[in-house]
Amino acid sequence: MKKDDRERCSWATTELYKEYHDEEWGKPVHDDRKLFEMLVLEGMQAGLSWLTILNKRAAFKEAFNEFDYQKIALYDETKIDELMQNPNIVRNRLKIKSTITNAQQFIKIQEEYGSFDKFIWSYVKNRPIHNHFKSEADIPATTPLSDRISKDLKKRGFKFVGSTIIYAYMQAIGIVNDHVKGCYLYVPE
Repeated sequence: MKKDDRERCSWATTELYKEYHDEEWGKPVHDDRKLFEMLVLEGMQAGLSWLTILNKRAAFKEAFNEFDYQKIALYDETKIDELMQNPNIVRNRLKIKSTITNAQQFIKIQEEYGSFDKFIWSYVKNRPIHNHFKSEADIPATTPLSDRISKDLKKRGFKFVGSTIIYAYMQAIGIVNDHVKGCYLYVPE
């Protein structure tokens, strides 16, 4: 079967969406830098389409030092101003500042837990949640778990981590697998 002949979730309509759907969405991530990257991108997506973020992903990676949270945690006003002049990324001062704040808090969680991976995956005891939705219309925007993670992150000082953003983050890092029945990546556990 050719790659493009496989049945996918209905949102995977463009080549970029198909690539993200096939290679990343719903697959468990345990690398801290990748976990931070997805947290940044999900926060940047607030109010925008995910396709916009995917189209700007390479520019984000370049602008934000390959998502090196150690470097980002040290960004100052000069760096923020520089980023605000970059037409290839989302130029929203609050989102840029939140990325810096989140890098600082991310490091604190690493110091407390040994890694962000241990922290975030502890919510599901290191086992992904495989949902069994028939269509995308059945997938919730939030869950009690995304509410709990969001509340915890906010309490720790993170920004742009509302429950809807966190549920999308959970999908992006594979804590939740929401590939629908009929999609070739659906897991019938």
